[in-house]
Amino acid sequence: MKKIVYLFALVAIAFTSCNPLEDINEEIDAIPAAPNVGTFEYTLVTEDYDALMVDGAFQSVDEAKALLPDFLADLYPLYGQGSSVLVNYNLFFSGIDGVSDFTDSDTYQLTNADYASTGSDAFGFYPNIDATDEIPAVLDAQIMSPVDGQFLLVEYDQYFETPTVGIADLYRAEFPGDFGNFEVVSISGPADLGWNATDSNVTGSAFNGSSNAMEEWMVSPLIDLTGQTGVLFEITQEIDFFGADPTSIDIMVSTTYTPGGGIDAMDWTALSFDKNAYSSLTTSPDLDFSAYDGEEVYVAFRYTATDSNSARWRVQSFATKAIGVSGDTNGKGEYFVFDGGSWEEAEGVYYLSDADYDSMGEESGQPGRFNNFSDSVLPENYVPQFLGLTYPFAQEGDQLFVIYKYFSGGVSRRGDFYTFTNGEWLPFQASLQFGFNDGVWVPDNTIRYELVTSDYELVVSELTGVMGFGDAVDNLDSFGNFKRTGSSDSWTDEMMLTAVGVILDNLNPSAEEGQKYVVIAETWAPGNAIEEFAVIKTGGEWVYQ
Repeated sequence: MKKIVYLFALVAIAFTSCNPLEDINEEIDAIPAAPNVGTFEYTLVTEDYDALMVDGAFQSVDEAKALLPDFLADLYPLYGQGSSVLVNYNLFFSGIDGVSDFTDSDTYQLTNADYASTGSDAFGFYPNIDATDEIPAVLDAQIMSPVDGQFLLVEYDQYFETPTVGIADLYRAEFPGDFGNFEVVSISGPADLGWNATDSNVTGSAFNGSSNAMEEWMVSPLIDLTGQTGVLFEITQEIDFFGADPTSIDIMVSTTYTPGGGIDAMDWTALSFDKNAYSSLTTSPDLDFSAYDGEEVYVAFRYTATDSNSARWRVQSFATKAIGVSGDTNGKGEYFVFDGGSWEEAEGVYYLSDADYDSMGEESGQPGRFNNFSDSVLPENYVPQFLGLTYPFAQEGDQLFVIYKYFSGGVSRRGDFYTFTNGEWLPFQASLQFGFNDGVWVPDNTIRYELVTSDYELVVSELTGVMGFGDAVDNLDSFGNFKRTGSSDSWTDEMMLTAVGVILDNLNPSAEEGQKYVVIAETWAPGNAIEEFAVIKTGGEWVYQ
């Protein structure tokens, strides 16, 4: 606006003098332009992440600090020195403070013997048993040398209703849910072929336009059949393009295998079954597995192919079973932390159970289909509504870590930090403040704070009777603002710094070295006015920037 005013003046001169037009332009260009100064808040949207070539969320705060300055320069090209902007952005779960305590923790899966030790049968907790009360004793017996502060996810099954006697699972693997517990051992062949996890099964294949010679095994974790008799085996599978070699696909069993020690064919025995009966996804009849009664075994899926023939083998699930109690169970998990010599339930965290996923829908494209989220079934589209139903009496400001299974080439744990705000559960929103300094946007921890009535009252309370503040404090007490006229009862810059220090030490007593504030105060100069005081914590004291 300053240039415009001068422009009118200079145009008038042009009409009343003989100066050439270029002289007028030179005079206009010589007028210094004051930079625009603004304070903004901006939340990144999908198009912004695309422009930044970021996949919907920054991997870390450091990545945000590195990429956002150039983005802000394009967004606010007309603003200069003294401007600031608070940027709200999505942060990948691993960068959210506290989430990694739960996503990276060890996992303990309760065993048959663990359930039995609590008074339940060998397959899960009865519905009337409080698992949270029983699990610490199990962990005391099973976890050797825990360390203080150690987090542990304990996974277990609990019956929905009192079970009945019948054929029951001893161990069941549902793919891809348990894929991470299996060991894939490549003997020969192309690295990108063999066993691969999909969103509904694991598939063995050596075909990529033509057949390829290869051999690859997929080995289960240890399966405990101790104390069991009459064990049966069940598998849901599909075998396509099966050739003449009956050993190209084999279910192998070992009682001597050592994980990570390599495959020795002498350790394994093939399980007999009709390999021609599975041209579509089919659940087998109960196969005799009694040769392994009372044993601890590994089950492996051995896939082989030649240059002339490669079958395709899809495995959706398999189980070892025996006569016992049976009933539908809910796969659950709880976090425990070792604190002061004992295992205690971790507070403020919720791990989604199988029933929780099912409650969000079990059709294709819904979480309950495979009991996990994925890149196409996003947690943020389901978890807020789930929390609203699960915690109907949530209060403003309630907070909760939510941890869940996520499929992305395999199943892993991810999570988020939710806060109940204005009647809804909102996921974590990261924020970074930037300031424009010396021609560039730089990360800035400045906090803008506008004084409230209690702050003025605090200054009166703390500085009454302090030498040199008497008249100024009395005036503040009477009028509720800082008099800045230069009179004997007004506040000098040094006195204002003392007052600001009193307020900030009360507001943020643990402020770190280098923390900046802009304190906005009501003043009388004369006339009502607003004045800003920029300070920084230096050497433990508040000083002007």
